[in-house]
Amino acid sequence: MFDDGVQERGGIAALDAGVPPATQEPSWERGVAASVTAKAPAPKNPEQPPPRNDNARPTAKPAEEGFLRRRPVVSVIGALLLAAALGGGYVYVDQASHFQSTDDAFVAARQSSLAPKVSGYITAVPVTDNQHVVAGDVIARIDDRDYRVALEQAEAQVGAAQASIENIDAQLEVQKAQISANQAQVDQTQAALVFAQQQAARYQHLEQTGYGTVQNSEQYTSQLRQQQAAVQSAQATLNLAQRQVEGLKAQRKSAVANLAQAEAQRDQAKLNLSYTTVTAAQPGRVVNLGAAVGQFAQPGTSLTTFVPDEIWVTANFKEIQLERMRPGDPVTLRIDAYPGRAIRGHVDSVQPGSGTAFSLLPAQNATGNYVKIVQRVPVKIIMDNPPKDVALGPGMSVVPTVRIDSASSLFERLGRFL
Repeated sequence: MFDDGVQERGGIAALDAGVPPATQEPSWERGVAASVTAKAPAPKNPEQPPPRNDNARPTAKPAEEGFLRRRPVVSVIGALLLAAALGGGYVYVDQASHFQSTDDAFVAARQSSLAPKVSGYITAVPVTDNQHVVAGDVIARIDDRDYRVALEQAEAQVGAAQASIENIDAQLEVQKAQISANQAQVDQTQAALVFAQQQAARYQHLEQTGYGTVQNSEQYTSQLRQQQAAVQSAQATLNLAQRQVEGLKAQRKSAVANLAQAEAQRDQAKLNLSYTTVTAAQPGRVVNLGAAVGQFAQPGTSLTTFVPDEIWVTANFKEIQLERMRPGDPVTLRIDAYPGRAIRGHVDSVQPGSGTAFSLLPAQNATGNYVKIVQRVPVKIIMDNPPKDVALGPGMSVVPTVRIDSASSLFERLGRFL
């Protein structure tokens, strides 16, 4: 009974420990063996391994069996990815060092408002919104009847001034003929004066010698004085005729001035007539058209906004990006509206000063607290091949990339090699 109980309890314990009952020793035998083992001295042979304990946990693997041994493929892939990342980073940094870019850039143009210089009712508007026009194309027409009448009046005044000049010229010719006649009269009287002087001297001599009478001497002396007076009268008439020529010349100068004034009025009338047709001065597009047929246009009132074809890009680079940027550097432009197009251009000029320095209210750093802020400087970029099939206008966003180093980057050399 005792043995059966012990064996039964030992079998139950063996089942609990996961060991078959047949392999388990009786509990009293295990106790005796344990006491004997505890009292037994340690083995003197150091090479003899310690007793095996089946219930102990397995120990860790040796250090040489690490991650590289257990995952060789993953380790190689990770090393390749790391090398590729480092190499790609270096290539990217080298490539980026050859360029400067900014997203603070816009298309710019010198757009202006088209306005008439004269007033009147609009009779025709042969253009429409966003239409492209060339130099000389008509934008609007103003009723020109009043200005044609004014031009005809000015031309009539010019004709009258010209006729006045011609009349004075004719008077001058007549006066010149009169001067010639007066000069002949002077010559005639002077010849008669010479004869009278001779006659008076002859009869005075006869009177003195007793061969002539006193009456004859006095008669010819009187004729001499009359002839002298006639010469003086003829000379005075000649002088008067010559003075009249001077007066006619002065009148002619006044008539010429009147003609010049009339011609100026005529030219002004022609200009006013030409101003009734509003035309485009250069190629461009009509934007925000406000003119309409029947509208009364006032001088200076905007009819439409005109955007010329000559456009460029104003890029506001940070001042720390301008160290190696020079006029003539090539630029690649990408317009937000047409992302698939790459437009070539070049740097035209760099503004000598930041944008805030030329603003309406420039910053006054000498007053108040000062906080240093990186300024932006406008850079003018000219397009070398602006697209003709798309609409480009002021204010459209652009992303320019300026090449500041002409030497080939590592990425470009690799691209040519591959």
